[in-house]
Amino acid sequence: MTDQLARSGASLLELARNHHGDAMRLLEQMVTTESPTGDAEGVNAVSAQVVEIFAAHGAQVSEHTGEWGTHLVLEIPGRGTRADAMPVLLVGHSDTVWARGTLEDMPYRIEDGVAYGPGVFDMKSGIVVMDVGLRVAREAELDHPPVQIIIVGDEEIGSPTSQELLRDVARGVRAAIGFESPHPDGALKVGRLGSTRVRLAVTGRAAHAALDPESGINAIDELADQIVAIRAIVAAAEQAEAERSGPGGVLCNVGTIGGGGKANVVPAQAWAEIGLRFRTGEVEQEVLGALQSLTPVRAGAVLEAELLSNRPAWAAGESSAELMELVEQAAQEAGLPEVGGYPAAGAGDTNLLGSLGVPTLDGFGPRGAGAHAVHEQAVVESLDERAALLAGLLGRL
Repeated sequence: MTDQLARSGASLLELARNHHGDAMRLLEQMVTTESPTGDAEGVNAVSAQVVEIFAAHGAQVSEHTGEWGTHLVLEIPGRGTRADAMPVLLVGHSDTVWARGTLEDMPYRIEDGVAYGPGVFDMKSGIVVMDVGLRVAREAELDHPPVQIIIVGDEEIGSPTSQELLRDVARGVRAAIGFESPHPDGALKVGRLGSTRVRLAVTGRAAHAALDPESGINAIDELADQIVAIRAIVAAAEQAEAERSGPGGVLCNVGTIGGGGKANVVPAQAWAEIGLRFRTGEVEQEVLGALQSLTPVRAGAVLEAELLSNRPAWAAGESSAELMELVEQAAQEAGLPEVGGYPAAGAGDTNLLGSLGVPTLDGFGPRGAGAHAVHEQAVVESLDERAALLAGLLGRL
């Protein structure tokens, strides 16, 4: 690849920096187009921007309508001696966790080399990196394999309507690269905990809380006792996993809870949404099986555990390690520091791809902080660095 760079007359990083102004304009356009999960209008608006962006790369576009907006698959031709090689899959999403109207309190802005705004870090800046990286590869005249890009519209809730599409596009690819945010130190994510969301619903019986409380079955009290039982299940699984593989193998968060209506009525309904993370599929099945086997504490109460979404654990293997070596080679030639890579607790679409055996890396988005937080931010100079890194990697695949 060094000879190809010599022909271009500029380094990959220099070429990426030449596009910095355009990249910032594109980032602002995307961040100021609000696209919360479930808002089909917003998701579709960002999808239309993506189609326009990658038209410059000669992309063939397939649009797939989902319940909450459009999912996109884009196919970009390879170049030179690698034009007929196995394609590389780039992975991103158009939805964010931020409700429409968030821009009023979190306006897009750039201060001291840092871009702020809803979705700037997770992960609209990652889509910009894809675009600039492909532009750099073309300008550097790098031979590279065909590139497929998938941008889904429901990632933030577990990709329930796009998982089958992800499976389809993963067939026959050389590697998958996710453009979610990296670790805080900029390292890539090589392996992820599995992620499962469960809704536990309790049905009791309503009654007057003072005149006839004995006739009622308090669904909120039952739910509280069941949450305590779930904590015990998770603690036992975590202890067993820690003895096998070290701590951090099971995480549990009761993120949403609701029920009842009035203080003088024994509540007949209560529910909680629970987020679970697992290092391995084995411990996941153990914990989920125990949740399905929960029994009511109160006679007459009814429990229902519903699986809302599931992302399998991705334990990176040798193929991902080999891919990481190519990244480090690309970084060195681009004049960038060592990148590094290690597992992450957070989940994403690369969970599925990595679990399928596809050589996978994630965290190719720019450095920053505050995903899902009011201080969400991306370091703008790192967009150039990641774009150069992507171009260099494509030239090695």
